[in-house]
Amino acid sequence: MDLKESIASIPGFPKEGIIFRDITPILADPEALEYTGKEIAKFAKEVGADVIVAPEARGFMFGIPAALEARLPFVPVRKPGKLPRKTIEETYTLEYGTDRLQMHADDLKKGSRVLIVDDLLATGGTVEAIARMVERQGAVVAGFAFVVELDDLLGRKKLGDRPVLSLVHYEGE
Repeated sequence: MDLKESIASIPGFPKEGIIFRDITPILADPEALEYTGKEIAKFAKEVGADVIVAPEARGFMFGIPAALEARLPFVPVRKPGKLPRKTIEETYTLEYGTDRLQMHADDLKKGSRVLIVDDLLATGGTVEAIARMVERQGAVVAGFAFVVELDDLLGRKKLGDRPVLSLVHYEGE
């Protein structure tokens, strides 16, 4: 399946000079959504993941279906103040500024093999912060999975030599 056909490119959003890659048409297409979940689940098995971790909100849209397909637990990463138990936190740099993320401090077991899933890899700041939180809990980042990768923003460099799945690539478009 060519997922590019299910991704809308929006020039000038959120600011001039940016082409926003809108993945919401994938959500409106059950076949595309099922394909995406199955491909990420297959990758989770290939890298030996035993848990999937994803950030709100768009990471949830692909992490949860993949976790269900792979029959793996799902651990959410949220913005500050959204999780009720003790949390750990990381600050990270976005393409458009900085932000913070949190996850429950007891969601991962030491030695767990984690697949980090998000909708898009741009500069890599979000998933790099998640990887630091995963490792602080004694778990191992088994790999990263994305629906879209913006190759020219070089986010992959922040991920080290860990396995990466990107279902769609854009470069300089």
